[in-house]
Amino acid sequence: MDFTFTEEQRAAAEAARGVFTGVVPDAVPSPALTTGAVAEGFDRELWSRLADADLLSLLLDEAHGGSGLDAIALCLVLRESAKVLARVPLLEHSAAVAAVQAYGGAELTERVLARAGRGELVLTVAANGRTGHDPAELAVAARRDGPVWVLDGVQTAVPWAYDADLVVVPAHLEGTGAERTVLALVPREQDGVALAEQVSTSGERLAELRLTSVRIAAGDVIETDGAWEWLHALLATGICALALGLGERVLTMTADYAGKREQFGYPIATFQAVAVQAADRYIDLRAMEATLWQAAWRIASGAPGALPAAGDVAVAKIWAAEGVRRVVQTAQHLHGGFGADTDYPLHRYHAWAKHLELALGPAAAYEERLGDLLAAHPLG
Repeated sequence: MDFTFTEEQRAAAEAARGVFTGVVPDAVPSPALTTGAVAEGFDRELWSRLADADLLSLLLDEAHGGSGLDAIALCLVLRESAKVLARVPLLEHSAAVAAVQAYGGAELTERVLARAGRGELVLTVAANGRTGHDPAELAVAARRDGPVWVLDGVQTAVPWAYDADLVVVPAHLEGTGAERTVLALVPREQDGVALAEQVSTSGERLAELRLTSVRIAAGDVIETDGAWEWLHALLATGICALALGLGERVLTMTADYAGKREQFGYPIATFQAVAVQAADRYIDLRAMEATLWQAAWRIASGAPGALPAAGDVAVAKIWAAEGVRRVVQTAQHLHGGFGADTDYPLHRYHAWAKHLELALGPAAAYEERLGDLLAAHPLG
């Protein structure tokens, strides 16, 4: 078996490294020193550079102006973005347009995809439910009213909601008795749509999305079975890629510091206790990497396995959540007081890591999901 990346996937990662060169994590105020959000919106200049490098259309077919690549290529790009804490809705936007391409109707794809690939139209996804702990598809109810759909409900912690043109909202069918989920593309500027500001641990501006009798044209609603499950899996896998990139950057920062910081006349990197802790975190990162690529490959290829692809996604998210937390905690410990200095960027990585650890649910939620899958699909 050949587990190397394709030439096209490597080219996407190389293009991403070029775009993210020069991006600094401390381009906005520190979340530790800011009572509200660190900035009102995302980095529009960086967004334009991503569009110019064709990285916003990575997953789109050539017919829509894209590169026709897959989830693995997207995760390679996300990995690079996390190393510099890039403040752009790259994951949410890319996952949303991929879902529209895979499951949307011809009129919807024609209207949305090309503009989204050029960065002219920004999409995000409401994926956290009402509280952040309940299924997102149960937080909003949808019902048909003649030629339109009517949505009511609340979604919390919607990333980049104040900047997005369209929010992809999962919703359950109301009053039908059927356990079906639809995806509605809700314009931010729409009657019945209200946003309430929230702030993440990373200092980024989130929003509680409130929908009150919001009327959406039938053509803007994706009714295909499995669309939400596929989109959720891609989002979760993308978070794993972000956690991996962040963890790799933090471990590199720690190695550089430990190699220069001296105690008793020797670099602390030569001390056995320091070396062992760093080695443990390196093992965490390699486990995060292996499980990430397994999940991304299952999504990209659709290959069968002993468990549904959701099982591989759950394993990857468990490792990502637990691993990135251990990496930043060890980094803070080995940096000593210097790690908490707000003039040094490590505390920013710690804040972002905490956000990624809990994004779309903590490790415990995915352990429960994995248990359910194992119970439903006994391994024989």
